[in-house]
Amino acid sequence: MTVVTLSVPMGNGATDHLRALVGQFLALERDVIVLSLAMLAFSLAFQMTSRFVPEYMQVLGAGAGAIGLYGSLGNLIGATYPYPGGAFSDRVGSRAALTAFGLASTVGFVVWYFAEAFGVVVFGPFPLPTIELAGFRIGGVTDPLLLPVGIFLGLLLTQAWKSFGLGATFAIVKQATDSSSLATGFASTETFRRVGFLLGPLLATAILAGAAFSTGFRTVLLVAAAFAAVGTLTQHVLYDASEDSIGKSVEGVSTVLADLRSLPGPLRPLLVADTLVRFANGMVYVFFVIVVTRFLGVGFELGGVRLSPAAFFGLLLTVEMVVALLTMLPVARLADAYGLKPVVALGFSVYATFPALLILSPADQWVLIALFAFSGLRFAGLPAHKALIVGPASAGTGGRVTGTYYLVRNTVVIPSAALGGWLYDSDPVLAFGVAAAVGVLGTGYFLLFGRDIEAHRAD
Repeated sequence: MTVVTLSVPMGNGATDHLRALVGQFLALERDVIVLSLAMLAFSLAFQMTSRFVPEYMQVLGAGAGAIGLYGSLGNLIGATYPYPGGAFSDRVGSRAALTAFGLASTVGFVVWYFAEAFGVVVFGPFPLPTIELAGFRIGGVTDPLLLPVGIFLGLLLTQAWKSFGLGATFAIVKQATDSSSLATGFASTETFRRVGFLLGPLLATAILAGAAFSTGFRTVLLVAAAFAAVGTLTQHVLYDASEDSIGKSVEGVSTVLADLRSLPGPLRPLLVADTLVRFANGMVYVFFVIVVTRFLGVGFELGGVRLSPAAFFGLLLTVEMVVALLTMLPVARLADAYGLKPVVALGFSVYATFPALLILSPADQWVLIALFAFSGLRFAGLPAHKALIVGPASAGTGGRVTGTYYLVRNTVVIPSAALGGWLYDSDPVLAFGVAAAVGVLGTGYFLLFGRDIEAHRAD
């Protein structure tokens, strides 16, 4: 494979620091660079759209229950796509797999654009038993569920590159990176991905600030489809597939069970803790935009500039990503040098506490900006988390180990959003409070039983 290097003159000041970062990126193996650029394009598409879809659903007539089911379908996709996607990429090679997944995602954004034309399916109302819990009243006769068909169909497609391609992206980094610097290697691709997380919501905010949400968001979807198409073309043309490792094909359920039994031992406590933390986050994640736009109803105003609550939510996501990008690389270097566990625990703790802080926040724009800045710290632990997952995998199995891990974690997490939607429909504070409690439990478990991997530490 081709390695591109750049000699960077060192000096003082921010300019030299920027040159050093650029030089470090250009010194990466070529395929990691291509993957990073593709991640940037797809992250722009995803982050311009996915965090706003629950608000789009409400515009189309959906309520909290339907939004919860949408979140659970996303969890189901996250559980079922990575394993066959990882096995498929190990079998046919990363380039072919990622090209197919990228095309599917591009079509998905177009389906979302035409979501209103697909109509809605109505279920219910459903009589449920009434439960009294800590002073909260849950249950009773529910409102009818209005499910926008185009939203759910589009979700099945848009998540293809992100979820089907998860194993392929992990495998590319592993085959191109030394084991002693895996966290730094993942930080390089993750940084580009998070640049998309930064610029996507900012671009969405600019579009939404000048139009009504329903009109503006459909424009956002068209732009997202264009970015996804560019990402697909980039990875297909520039990626060098000559050294793709090819593993065995999937032979059925027995193969899945064998992969589960052979999951490396250090991953097991991480998997338990990660599952609890992600279950907690999954309960309320799709409602973050609803809390800002409707529960708190906070917009932004400064110096004559006014943003609607929906546009302000895009600005909050931008703040979150600024913090993530500022902290990710230095924290990844610390993880490679001193151990992965403390950094992963930091990310888990932010995941756990943010829901309670958000739902109890006063309706103040500056408080929300501070909270989303704090939320950005959870991304600082992601490169170390990924290194902790894929590090023990042997050559040719990176996609399968990653897919197996996410198959287990995301299968358990599937019902979290539906449960969160049911609780949110009764009382938003209850839903977010329960989520925070589950997240704290997972963080505590990891602190007690989580294991580091010595081989990942730099000498």
